[in-house]
Amino acid sequence: MPEPWEEISLADYENHMSLDSVGQLQALDRIMKEQFAAYPAKTAMILGIAGGNGLRHITAEDFDKVYGVDINRDYLKTVSERYPQLSGVLECIRTDLVTESHKLPHSELLIADLLIEYIGFDAFIKAVKQVSPEYVSCVIQINTDTAGWVSDSPYLHAFDRLDEVHHEIDTPSLISAMEKAGYSPVLSVLEPLPNGKALERTDFAREVLRL
Repeated sequence: MPEPWEEISLADYENHMSLDSVGQLQALDRIMKEQFAAYPAKTAMILGIAGGNGLRHITAEDFDKVYGVDINRDYLKTVSERYPQLSGVLECIRTDLVTESHKLPHSELLIADLLIEYIGFDAFIKAVKQVSPEYVSCVIQINTDTAGWVSDSPYLHAFDRLDEVHHEIDTPSLISAMEKAGYSPVLSVLEPLPNGKALERTDFAREVLRL
């Protein structure tokens, strides 16, 4: 059986995420603009790139290489078609991060927005160690309401199978896991959403060994 994210159409995903009552596509677009500009990196990797939200904020001069990683081949095809201006810089990689993180190349900046919830801490930390970035910027969803972790919308049933892969993620556990992997938190920002939820961005920098 295909992994749940391989069965969700990009149209359903983006239409759901961009609803005024959800507002996550818009919020992530703003956040990614800041993530791309935050650190002196010339290579960046986006885990769970979906349709390439946020890529409009960069040009081919900003990075030597940008890796877009996703399990859904159709998403990656769309990303390549949407951003021809990044040709030669953007490289899309189809990978199941739970079982195939060893395929990932090195990158100085690693971005993982609303991704850890679907692969869990163990797979995420394995991917971080494989990529070996200087900086990691993560966004997780904070469920401050009681209506469920997927917001109600006309597209709700497109996400029915996500319960199979969903992991409960909290920031203290994320920080603990990243510190064990050799990364220290350097930034924490909370962005409220229209429906009572919030997006929490936490950035990490590789710890420098001191003799």
